Amino acid sequence: MGMIDRLRTAVRTPQETRDFWPMLNFGGNAYPLNFGGNDYPLTLQQTLIGNEEKPDPGYGGFVAWAYRSNAIVHALMARRASLFTEARFQFRQLRGGVPGDLFGNADLSILENPWPNATTSDLLAHMIQDVDLAGNSFTARVGSPARLMHLRPDWVTIVSSGENPWVVSSRVVAFVYMPGGPGSGIAPIYFLREQVAHFAPTPDPLMPSRGMSWLTPIIREISSDIAMTEHKSAFMRNGATPNMVVTFDPSVRGEVFDKAVDAIRKGHEGARNAYKTLFLTGGAKVEKVGSNFTEIDFKVTQGAGETRMSAAAGVPAPVALISEGLQGSSLNAGNFSASMRMFADLTIRPLWRNACASLEVVCPAPGAAELWYDDRHIPALKDDVVSTAAVQAQNSQAVRSLIDTGFEADAVIDAITANDLGRLKGHHTGLFSVQLQAPGSTKMPQGEAPGEVPVGDGTGPEKPAVMPTAAGLPAAPTKPSPMPAGGKP
Repeated sequence: MGMIDRLRTAVRTPQETRDFWPMLNFGGNAYPLNFGGNDYPLTLQQTLIGNEEKPDPGYGGFVAWAYRSNAIVHALMARRASLFTEARFQFRQLRGGVPGDLFGNADLSILENPWPNATTSDLLAHMIQDVDLAGNSFTARVGSPARLMHLRPDWVTIVSSGENPWVVSSRVVAFVYMPGGPGSGIAPIYFLREQVAHFAPTPDPLMPSRGMSWLTPIIREISSDIAMTEHKSAFMRNGATPNMVVTFDPSVRGEVFDKAVDAIRKGHEGARNAYKTLFLTGGAKVEKVGSNFTEIDFKVTQGAGETRMSAAAGVPAPVALISEGLQGSSLNAGNFSASMRMFADLTIRPLWRNACASLEVVCPAPGAAELWYDDRHIPALKDDVVSTAAVQAQNSQAVRSLIDTGFEADAVIDAITANDLGRLKGHHTGLFSVQLQAPGSTKMPQGEAPGEVPVGDGTGPEKPAVMPTAAGLPAAPTKPSPMPAGGKP
């Protein structure tokens, strides 16, 4: 019996499943999963029980409270996704562990069209969104012909082989997916470890098999930003004026007091009544309380919180287009380019590398190759193209130099491309000169040696005479000196 069959037989009937989930929400432990002869409880309240790890129960809260309601969180996630989804997948050759050329084949079609009417960009968008909100992304390979299935992260349970996931022998063996979530009444779906790509770029230190969202450490910053926005809204709702305390004469009571309060509210509360002159009678006094935006330095206070959120997301302030990134020299061409380069190198490329390693589970690479990303045609990385052109110019000079010294052209190109000169071993032609002439291929007259040029003295057969030459190049023959009449010097 296979693992999936054992998992299926371990699950109760559908009616028991429906009855259990309401108990589960209150901390019940009555839904055991049997694996390897042991029962493991599945609970929603605990993040780590026995061999099971559950995502943070605040996933839905992150979606509604942060992503859908907070402009800064939404903008940061959009910046991360806008660049992350631009990559294409390719295979990359490996020779002796050193990366080589990119290439593609039909096996990549499952990533290019992961499910009906979807593209690589759609797959990557779901992956980065899940990682941002839950710290984990799960993509399963299903069906025949094979296609991919995006799994909602908070409906996935990771099953380990041991009761304690921290022991050395413990390993992930399966994933249990509950469509619709607990209490949906839909039967769970079971996947082997080899069927699911688990993308979790930031590991959770308390949960060995799960990742952690970058939103988790900045919950208080998000709360503060929401509070500042609400303060701004309340300030406008109340006439864009400071809070006031109106004090009446002690004799003003009952119905007279209520009428005075209603009159002040109708005439002076709300944006429509802002800046109206306030008239009071009966010894009433007005005292201002609280602070206005200038006194609390609203822009600086809120901007500092936005910068901290930007740092947690790995998105530089100029790229995120937040207030502190839109002032001073931050938007200078050189500074913005440096920020974009830092964003790509320190945030997005590590995510691409991790995503490739994760997706290789559902899209295996052929022998001596690995799944990789192709970022050569992304407009946002156009500055990298300039740098690449400069590197190629230097590589071209190196290629010419190595070929001129006698190495085979194909081997030289391969070594320079892979940045591994060790690949030149055994590929020298044995020819050293610029003309690539074999040593001894041009015979010299007997008694002559390289650098000797025969010179005539005007009286008989030419005799060799050693002439110093520069860099071993032949010197021009010397003309004989004219002789005076009579044959004597």
